[in-house]
Amino acid sequence: MTVADFSEAELIARIQHRLPPAPDWVLVGIGDDAAVVEPERNRVDVLTVDALIEGVHFDRAFAPPDAIGHRALAVNLSDLAAMGAAPRLALLSMALPPALPLDDFDAIVNGFAALAGQHRVHIVGGNLTRSPGPLMIDVTVVGSVKPRQALTRGGARPGDALYVSGTLGAAAAGLQMLREGLTTDDSRLTTDDRRLVTAYLRPTPRVKLGLLIGRNRAASACMDLSDGLADAAYHMAEASGVGLTLDADALPIDAGARAWGEARHVEVMRTALTALTDELRRLKTAGVKTVAVSDESVAVLRRVIAARNTGPTKPAVVNSEPLAAAAAVKPYEPPPPVIRSPVAAVKNLAAPIPAPPAVVLPAGDKQARWNALLALVQ
Repeated sequence: MTVADFSEAELIARIQHRLPPAPDWVLVGIGDDAAVVEPERNRVDVLTVDALIEGVHFDRAFAPPDAIGHRALAVNLSDLAAMGAAPRLALLSMALPPALPLDDFDAIVNGFAALAGQHRVHIVGGNLTRSPGPLMIDVTVVGSVKPRQALTRGGARPGDALYVSGTLGAAAAGLQMLREGLTTDDSRLTTDDRRLVTAYLRPTPRVKLGLLIGRNRAASACMDLSDGLADAAYHMAEASGVGLTLDADALPIDAGARAWGEARHVEVMRTALTALTDELRRLKTAGVKTVAVSDESVAVLRRVIAARNTGPTKPAVVNSEPLAAAAAVKPYEPPPPVIRSPVAAVKNLAAPIPAPPAVVLPAGDKQARWNALLALVQ
């Protein structure tokens, strides 16, 4: 059977059957023209939306249906994690091709609902429609955060250190394995190969870590890496009005991805830095030595959080968890002030903005680098 054999109401009923009871704060849920929810006290809403289109963002030839549902929600949860927000509710919309098997539809919903359950996200509505083209999944997720704890991509300042969470390249390597014709149950896959494939099919959004960073104000800026390191580095620098220098040797490339690439003579670093050179050419940069910190710096995160620093020189974090320093945010010459009146001109001339000094970490032993890094947030 396919979805064409069922009405919209029948398909919605199949979704509802897979969901837990709605919490008390959902006053009107699935089944009405719109959802009605109570706002959380003393918090603001954070909204994000992403659309996944077959042939663009996923390929049903090798992506299991439940993984498609998982990814559709995961990319949105990652956005909320980068904002320091706790996910609360979701709206799920799907444009369904008539030939989509009913079992695939159910599996997509199962994958979506399973991840939602893990993060206490409640599906309160959405839309189903027919599509003469490919399968499309559109997801809106709403989270909440205290106003002063919200993270943005525009807070990086000269002298900040830039970190990436976890390691890079695992999902890209997993995708290439699938494109080569390997399947998740292929006997040729090693345990580490399966880990790389899982990194692509079922990414883990770092929601808990984003909440910790936001609540403790351990980062000056944050952005998720769903579109890659190059994209995140460029947009964070542009939003913050700073330049970046990235040290390729300092990037924490996944060991399994690196081994996979070396066996096939593929430069994994190039994959991790897709289009980075062209993007960063557009930035105004000045010289400062970049830093390399070992992958044990998860301990630094705990100490950074404990420091509870709210000053201007906190490390800028790409997504969440600092595991290795990848770059340094560099000083820049501020643009000329916009003069709208003689009074404004006097104020601007009377209060010039000096460029902060560059921050250089010593090249000594590991403990010395830790101490210098912690000094940035004290």
